[in-house]
Amino acid sequence: MNIVLLSGGSGKRLWPLSNDVRSKQFIKIFRTEDGSYESMVQRVCRQIRKADASALVTIATSKTQVSAIHNQLGEGVGISVEPCRRDTFPAIALAVAYLADVKGIDPQEVVVVCPVDPYVGDDYFEALKELERLAAGGEANLALMGIEPTYPSEKYGYIIPENEENVATVSTFKEKPDAATAAEYIRKGALWNGGVFAFRLKYMLDKAHELIDFTDYHDLFAKYDTLTSISFDYAVVEKEAKIQVLRFSGQWKDLGTWNTLTEAMEENVVGDAVMNETCENVHVINELNVPVLAMGLHDVVISASPEGILVSDKEQSSYIKPFVDGLDQRVMFAEKSWGSFRVMDVEEESLTIKVTLKAGHRMNYHSHRNRDEVWVVTSGTGRTIVDGMEQEVRAGDVITMQAGCRHTIIAEGELKLVEIQLGREISVHDKQKYELEYD
Repeated sequence: MNIVLLSGGSGKRLWPLSNDVRSKQFIKIFRTEDGSYESMVQRVCRQIRKADASALVTIATSKTQVSAIHNQLGEGVGISVEPCRRDTFPAIALAVAYLADVKGIDPQEVVVVCPVDPYVGDDYFEALKELERLAAGGEANLALMGIEPTYPSEKYGYIIPENEENVATVSTFKEKPDAATAAEYIRKGALWNGGVFAFRLKYMLDKAHELIDFTDYHDLFAKYDTLTSISFDYAVVEKEAKIQVLRFSGQWKDLGTWNTLTEAMEENVVGDAVMNETCENVHVINELNVPVLAMGLHDVVISASPEGILVSDKEQSSYIKPFVDGLDQRVMFAEKSWGSFRVMDVEEESLTIKVTLKAGHRMNYHSHRNRDEVWVVTSGTGRTIVDGMEQEVRAGDVITMQAGCRHTIIAEGELKLVEIQLGREISVHDKQKYELEYD
């Protein structure tokens, strides 16, 4: 299969574990067989490989998420990078141009597009294979997956098929309704629109060229910021006359809020936390190095990270976004392709960060105009390069860099250090990168 996973959003409804860099699909809360934890994107990619080991997976995402994808998935997936956010149709157009012009996929091959973060069973990915066969059959230009609804939801659009067969021609689409209208749709046999599509690559390339003036992938990438933001449903689906829908009645959850996310958790506590026996339907996710104690609580979620602490009634947690919009949006934790960092302390003229570098990885060779830096290596071994001078380092070593000097550190095994930034104007934008040649 050729699968495009749409990975977007800032995940503010899952604050404080999510932010503009670390969206909800990168939060590791699902326990695996070996006792470790995996994220939504890791879980979905593992399930895809289980269903089809030869699947070509491409993730369509913003540039702010690229490092986290490489950190969690390695280099084994393709990435179609959106220079800026322009909704699902431009994102899919760019991804299919990437498949055609960069990956060299045959225009007659089928592409399946789905979200990166559904909580589903393995039967969902078997259904994707059936959807691929349906799109290859040629009876319709688009094949959609319709989710059997479990309640009249106002969060989803609705697909109304012409009959109750497992595969049916689509009669009409309805946008997100109110609860009463949704109930009426369901009585008519409507299905939730789960945002899953399949089509031949050539079909979507033709649609992209019809609606956007571009020559190839590189040209589309260069003019991406000029494109109109429009959803795939509005731009393509609602105007296409030949559409079939495949019913899916297996497990499917949209984990977009703390309420729905905790429903999918297999355990009530992730991290250092204790609850007494009077707690009922309480979930705690703690990423801090201090314990959380919960007593006598009911229907509550507690989430603690360097970004902040949330204590909320589960139902009320769905309304978190406007409150998060008003908070300081400094990123306190992020996963990068080379490792991760966590902000430990913020003062007026200093910033203290704990940095973990993966074995064989390094920071960019860079300098800062307005701040000095000090590195204190706490574990592991590696090499620093400061203004071209190379030096071996190990736990206990201290490296001082003045503003303007070029520097990087290269990890042999996993390496941890504390970085102290000193200056009156500490900013993430104060960074100049340079090329570096090293053995």
